[in-house]
Amino acid sequence: MSKFCFTLLSAIFLFFSHTASAQLMKAKELYNRADSLRGQLTPLRTCYDIKYYHLDVKVDIDQKFIAGSNLFKFQVVERFNKLQFDLFDNLSVDRVTYQGKEIPFSREYNAVFITFPQYLEKGKIDSFKVEYSGNPVQATRAPWDGGFDWKKDSQGKPWVATACQGLGASVWWPNKDHLSDEVDSMLISVAVPNGVMNVSNGRLIKTEKLKNNYSKYHWKVDNPINNYNVALNIGDYAHFKETYLGEKGNLALDYYVLKENASKIEHLKKNAKETLKALEHWFGPYPFYEDGYKLVETAHLGMEHQSAIAYGNKYMNGYLGRDGSGTGWGMKWDFIVVHESGHEWFGNNITAKDLADMWIHESFTNYSEALFIDYFYGKEASQAYVNGNRKGIANDLPLQGPYGVNKEGSGDMYNKGGVFHNMIRTMLDDDDKWRSILRGLNKQFYHQTVDYQDILTYMNQETGIKLDKAFEQYIQHKSIPTLEVIEVRPSTFMIRWISEVKGFTMPVHIFDKDGKKIRIEPKSNFQSYKIEGLTKASFKVDTFNYYIGVSIQ
Repeated sequence: MSKFCFTLLSAIFLFFSHTASAQLMKAKELYNRADSLRGQLTPLRTCYDIKYYHLDVKVDIDQKFIAGSNLFKFQVVERFNKLQFDLFDNLSVDRVTYQGKEIPFSREYNAVFITFPQYLEKGKIDSFKVEYSGNPVQATRAPWDGGFDWKKDSQGKPWVATACQGLGASVWWPNKDHLSDEVDSMLISVAVPNGVMNVSNGRLIKTEKLKNNYSKYHWKVDNPINNYNVALNIGDYAHFKETYLGEKGNLALDYYVLKENASKIEHLKKNAKETLKALEHWFGPYPFYEDGYKLVETAHLGMEHQSAIAYGNKYMNGYLGRDGSGTGWGMKWDFIVVHESGHEWFGNNITAKDLADMWIHESFTNYSEALFIDYFYGKEASQAYVNGNRKGIANDLPLQGPYGVNKEGSGDMYNKGGVFHNMIRTMLDDDDKWRSILRGLNKQFYHQTVDYQDILTYMNQETGIKLDKAFEQYIQHKSIPTLEVIEVRPSTFMIRWISEVKGFTMPVHIFDKDGKKIRIEPKSNFQSYKIEGLTKASFKVDTFNYYIGVSIQ
């Protein structure tokens, strides 16, 4: 190597090293100690595995005030005498008790640290109780920001809901607020003024009449549930119920709608049953038969609260009467019923371990909309809907966020994520196998938390296609690859991928002279392809189903 080349390479290395260091420093500056406390799995969190909660809270609607307690039942994973739980610092921790006695605690941002009187040994099952109170954060734009949504219905009666995805459930109740540790089961007890009722997750097992014109509703959740799914819904509700015969037998369907909207119940019943029929077909049995399926009317648009889906789409088809795909297919069903129900499989059954992988929830659930269309209207309609959704893609940031700071990736995780799954289906070109893969995904990771690598490994194994580079491109980068095609002579072409992913490779379909699809597997270096009867002018790529750039020369 010449001295000049060595000097040049050294300069390039120093430039990129300096650039990488600067980017790392900038990333660190974006996140602070509070983000790390919220997003990191430190030994003070991993030392215990949460098994059971009993959340018991009274809601003073006039004062927008809550007070109550949460019992933490846990198993010791590693010997410890100190742990962390989470509660937003605008709420007071009134006391923490262990074995009937108060124990000391300290606070830092929204983290709370408690110290036990002795070390707890590995394997031990134990518990402590947190009593708390205060005025919780008020959501100003639920469900896109978090907290309590204090509203009134048209009759002036209270209409209150919680929504806290992303921000975190510790915005209104004390818990171990990290997606990686779902509680196995819980009891939710909520006291509200007479004249309204509370609807939460799971099944209503008891209603208590209290003093001072309050009633308490006890809801039992038998399945694992992530924290942000735990919900309160308070209103003057009419209750309708029916039974749906699904893949695992009878499933209880419950609908809680404002009494003023009781006449519109058939819209929800129709959409709920059609959704369950389509999604059980594609994804397997509804994951929470023991807890039932509910739709609960809210003032905000909607949220995937497990077994108690928040519904606010005003009994309209489409997304508040609109079809984001522009194809018309989105106007044939109620967007919120389908989308939020889709989360019962992706988000609730299969849950990301870190908010960085929220794309797992939203990409598959966006794609569930297309599969609903596929079930009732056919594959072409489904693919047209997916293609139409591309207009909503910004390509601004990667779909995956940074780990350990409670930060999700780009909003493209919805539409671009759905497009990506349709691409994998197209690469596979075997719809029966694709269906078995989606059903198998929900069986393999039933009631589990997963990450990027879990999904990638499963997809590689089950499709038989090495998808590492495709996942890296579409999930971890913001841009899309370009297929470069150079005509050497009629019927002979040099083809490669242009991508910032090193060694990028991905199958893609082109069309022969008769319009028949051919799958080729280009790489990042040029390869020669002989395709009889094609010229530069007649060379066509399936860009309807592959979200890629194409350059034909």
